[in-house]
Amino acid sequence: MNADNVKSQMRKGYLEYCILLILKKKPAYASDIITELKNVKLIVVEGTLYPLLTRLKNSELLDYRWEESTQGPPRKYYEMTQKGEEFLQELENSWKEINDVIFKIKESI
Repeated sequence: MNADNVKSQMRKGYLEYCILLILKKKPAYASDIITELKNVKLIVVEGTLYPLLTRLKNSELLDYRWEESTQGPPRKYYEMTQKGEEFLQELENSWKEINDVIFKIKESI
């Protein structure tokens, strides 16, 4: 068994959650999201982020707005919808359950 494969699958599972947590605070431009993820040592490239943002948008969890930029073309800022906030709450509940299970298993060993 390859640990890198398992880590990759785990990362895919929590990346959406992390993006929604970032957007819960405030709307953000894609490069701002990448920077925030890098700041916590979660490296994500644009080629991974944009399809994920599109999928979240198509699922009506995110919306976006265009904002003029002083440094080039207008920027697309993503923001969470009401449906996205509800989905994030479900993810937070699931994350807590997973953490509780892992903690209990670790304690019992």
